Parts: sequence; structure tokens; C-alpha cells
Amino acid sequence: MTDECRQTRWENRTEALLAMASLLYLTLYAVLVLAPGLPEGWRNVCLAVLCAAWALFAVDYAVRWRLSGQGARFVRSHWLDTLVLVLPLLRPLRVVHVYEAVQRRHGKPRLALHARVVAYAGLSALLLGFAASLAVYQHEHTAQGATIRTFGDSVWWAAATISTVGYGDVAPVTPVGRLIAVGTMACGLALLGAVTGSFSAWLLQVFARGDDERPPGR
Repeated sequence: MTDECRQTRWENRTEALLAMASLLYLTLYAVLVLAPGLPEGWRNVCLAVLCAAWALFAVDYAVRWRLSGQGARFVRSHWLDTLVLVLPLLRPLRVVHVYEAVQRRHGKPRLALHARVVAYAGLSALLLGFAASLAVYQHEHTAQGATIRTFGDSVWWAAATISTVGYGDVAPVTPVGRLIAVGTMACGLALLGAVTGSFSAWLLQVFARGDDERPPGR
């Protein structure tokens, strides 16, 4: 059996488990950030589960690296997996990939290509916005001179940043908060570009189909 086949089998067996672990990671992180008065015992349980989930991500990454047989090239060709291993808060974004893989394997009817791009970009924007809101709120709400004091402020900031509107009424003031803002802006531009490009391609197809169906001489 080739390395590619072994890697594919491993991914098929673990994708559902990793998807649940990703959502659990995001949920527990939200609990820790939004519930600072959580009893110490429950807080320790949440931290232990978070560490266990990250260890699961690391094991999956190491196994796929080993099965790929690519050596150092694996890191370059799987840069998104490397990024979410370093920044596990972005791991839920892979839920979109898992859903697509399950649909493809079961041969179920799927949305048209352009509709899938818009739907998946929207889901990615929601997950990214929620994760960015949590991270910025964690580092900003107690900072001196901060304008992001509540989680609602953080959600408003994330929505304005991802949509590239950038009202500027609230903005991060800490180095970590500004670093998160840079990443959020970059992801927002990429998602917006994907949706805009897909919509433009759909319009071109509609107009081209209309021209082909028009009777000759008109």
C-alpha cells in the first residue's frame, strides 16, 4: 500500500473525531474566556481537556507527516495544518473541509460550485469571527486605554474587521490584540476575494449561457 493510500485511510478514520475535538476546543476556550468566575476545579478540567485536544491534533499531524513520506516538504505543502497546530484556535475552520470530504465520500448531492464557495466562506467567516472575538476580548478588556471592554465590543470589532469595513470606533491596543487584528484582516480579505470571484464567475456563466441560447441574427 502506498504512503498516499495509508494517509488517506488515516484521515478518513480520524476526521470525525478531530472535528468534534476542534469544536470542543473552541467551546471550552470560550467558557474560559467568558466565565472568569468559573470554580477552580472546573477551570482545571477545562484546561486539561484543552491540552488533551491539542495533543490529539499534534499526534494527528505527526502521523500524517510520517505516512506522507514527504519529509520537510510536508510542512510546506500542508501549511494550513501547520498553522492550526501552532494556533489551535483556528482548528474549527477544518470542519468545513471535513463536511466536504464526508459529502464527497458518500456521494450525496452537493450544492453547485459557486454556492459551495459562498456557503463555506460564510461558515469560515463565522468561525473565524467568533475565534477572533474571543482572543481579542481575552487580551484587550483589561488593558489600559482599551476600547474593547465587553465581548459585544469584540464581536462588533471582528465583524467590522472581517468585512473589511473597519469603522475604527473600537480597536485593539495591545501587541497581541493588534497581531490578531492583522491575521483577521488578511483572512477577511481572502474570504471576501473568494466570494467576489465566485460571484463574478457565476455572472459570466449566466451571461455566456444567455448569449449561446439567443437565436442567430438577434
